[in-house]
This record gives sequence, C-alpha cells and structure tokens, in this order.
Amino acid sequence: MRKASYLTALAVLAVFVSPAQQTYSDSMQFFIKNYVDKHEVVTGEDKKLLAFYPINKNYRVIANFERVKNGRWFTMETSANSKQTFRVYGTIRFSIHDTAIQLNIYQSQKLMAVPEYKDNLFLPFTDLTSGEDTYASGRYIDLVFDDILDNKVVIDFNKAYNPYCAYVTGRYNCPIPPGENNLSVAILAGEKNYGKKH
Repeated sequence: MRKASYLTALAVLAVFVSPAQQTYSDSMQFFIKNYVDKHEVVTGEDKKLLAFYPINKNYRVIANFERVKNGRWFTMETSANSKQTFRVYGTIRFSIHDTAIQLNIYQSQKLMAVPEYKDNLFLPFTDLTSGEDTYASGRYIDLVFDDILDNKVVIDFNKAYNPYCAYVTGRYNCPIPPGENNLSVAILAGEKNYGKKH
C-alpha cells in the first residue's frame, strides 16, 4: 500500500505535460515505467520479470460511490499472523463486460493515524484471472479521498498492482481481499504474475 510517495511524484511531473500532448496510453506507459523503476522489492535485472496486460482503456471505469457511515471495524485476513484492521469506507457500483459489479473500498485504521497516509483508501480484489494470469491472492488499487467527486470515482484497473507477497514469501504481511470483493469477471488489465518463482 505504500505507493503514495511515487504517486505524488507522478502528479508533480504531470504538471509539465499538457493534456494535448499526452494520450491516455502515454500516461499509462509513464505510470508503469515509474512503477517498475521505483519498485521497492523487485530490483536490478529482476525488474524485467514484472509483467503487465496491454493497456486497455475499457478497464478504466467511472463508478458510482456510496459512503458507508460509521462502518464497523474488522480484522482483514492477511498472509501472515499480524492483524490489520479495516472498515468499509464506501461501496462502488459499475458495469464491465455488461456485468454489474459491486466492490467495497476500505480504510485502514493504522494508516488513519499516519499524517502522510491518513487520506488513503484501499481497493483489494480478486477476479477470474487470479491464480491463472495474475497473483492468486489478488491485486490492489490505491485511492485517496480526493478521487471521490460528486459520488463518482474513477477506477482504473490498468493501475492494479501486486502486493509485495507476490514477489517474496514470508517477509511481508499482505491483506487478502475479502470474499465480497471477488469479481465474477476477468480483469485483463494491470499487473500480471511475477516471472520468478519464490
């Protein structure tokens, strides 16, 4: 989840590129290049083993957002024994491949107390590619409060990324998407399986 610093850098750099000069594909290629260059776990020549689906704008959707007020805190299952506490911050609804989708967006109790990350929101999910083309335990999308405008939020699955546990066994404590965020469609966008067994 600690992608905030790199996303901030992207936002700053984007100021110097006018929308007329930059297509969606250009912006996503830039996003992926920075993701790879700044990866904190995969280093050196192993960066060549990071894999992604072709950029597909059809997987960038505008979802309806409904805030869940006073959501109950719960312990989200993780890859290790360390507990992580979240609550449902809101629910999003959209359609993809003519299928109606509902997902929960979560807020971390721990990150709320960290000024740098207090506005962060968390969208973990699995889909029909999980365990096949993509990491079996699911992928993540990061959001912040300001991404939600007029009860709408853009969800770009081209930015879906693997948790650190996809690269190294036993070193990280990665939240596992709750069953309610298990999609019944294949999301052919974002990061794919890492090309190195561990």
